[in-house]
Amino acid sequence: MTRRIGALRATATHLITALGLVAASLPAAAATFAKGADVGWVDQEESSGYVFRDASGAQQDPFVLLKAKNVNSIRLRVWVNPTGGWSNGADVLNEAKRAMAQGQRVMIDFHYSDTWADPAHQTKPAAWASHTVAQLQSDIYSHTKGILDYLKANGVTVTWVQVGNEINSGMLWPTGKVSGTTNWATLAAFINNGYSATKASFPSAQVIVHLANGYDDATFRWFFDNLKSAGGKWDVTGMSHYPAVSGWQTTNNQAYATMQDVVSRYGKPVMVCETGMSWNQAATAHSMISDLVSKTQALGSNGLGVFYWEPEAYPSWQGYTLGAVNANGQFTEALNAF
Repeated sequence: MTRRIGALRATATHLITALGLVAASLPAAAATFAKGADVGWVDQEESSGYVFRDASGAQQDPFVLLKAKNVNSIRLRVWVNPTGGWSNGADVLNEAKRAMAQGQRVMIDFHYSDTWADPAHQTKPAAWASHTVAQLQSDIYSHTKGILDYLKANGVTVTWVQVGNEINSGMLWPTGKVSGTTNWATLAAFINNGYSATKASFPSAQVIVHLANGYDDATFRWFFDNLKSAGGKWDVTGMSHYPAVSGWQTTNNQAYATMQDVVSRYGKPVMVCETGMSWNQAATAHSMISDLVSKTQALGSNGLGVFYWEPEAYPSWQGYTLGAVNANGQFTEALNAF
C-alpha cells in the first residue's frame, strides 16, 4: 500500500510539473486577452421591462449570458450629471458589481460630459461650463478620482480607465478642442490629470486614450504625435472600429495596419474599445469580429482586447441597431466570435 501511495504521489507530481510547464509555455496574451462588451445600457433596459434569455428561451442575467459567450471583460461609461441618472456613479457601480460577480474585469470610460461624447460632441458638463483651464484640470482630477474611489470603496477593481471617449478633436470643447487649433498643451493637461487621478486610485490600472475610426491611421498619427509632443501620458492606444457589412475585410485590414503602426511608433499596446455591426447581420458580424480578434491577438502582448459596444441593445432600443440580441432578448451568433 505504501509503495502504491508513493507511486501515485510521484505520478501526480510529474503531472503537476508537466501541466505547469505547459501553462508556462502559453503566451501571456492568450490568458489575459480581453473579450469584452460595453453594457452601459443594461440597467436602463431592464428598468424599462426588457429581459434577456438563453438559447432555450429561459430568462437569465445578461452578465451570465455574456460570460457563457466567453466575455471576460466589461466596459462602462460614466457621465458627470446625466439627465435621469443613467451612467452616473451609482448606475456604474451596480453594473460593475454584476460584472465582478461573474469574474469579469472592468473598464471605466470617462466621457467628461453630462451626455454622449464622440468626435462630433464633446460638451462640457453644465457644472463646469464657465470654468477656467485650471479649474477644468481640477474638475477632471476630482471627478475621475471620486468615481474610482467610490467604486474601490464598494469592492470594485478597475483594470482599465479611458480618459475621454473618441476624442479625435479633443474634449471639453471649446477649451480642449484641438482640431484647427493649437490647444495641445491644454488637452495634454486634461488627459494628464485624468491619468494622475487614475493612478492615485488604482496604481496598476492602464490608462487608455481613445479615438474613433481605427481605419484612419493618418488621424492616429496626427493626434498621438501632437499629444506626445505636448507631454501627454497614456498607457494604451484605444480605437473604435465599426466596419460596414460590405467590405469589412478591407476596413479590418486598415485597422490592423493602424494597430501595427501605433504600436511601433509609440511603443504602447492597443485595444479595440468599441466594435459592432447590425444585429440582423449576425453571421457577417461573427466573421468580422473573429477576424478582428485574430488580428489583434497577432500583435501578441501589444494586442490587449476587443470590446463589442452594447451587444445587449435590443433592436428597438433608442433607435440603435448595432446590438447583438434579437427581438426575444437572445444573443446572436455574433458573440460566438469570442
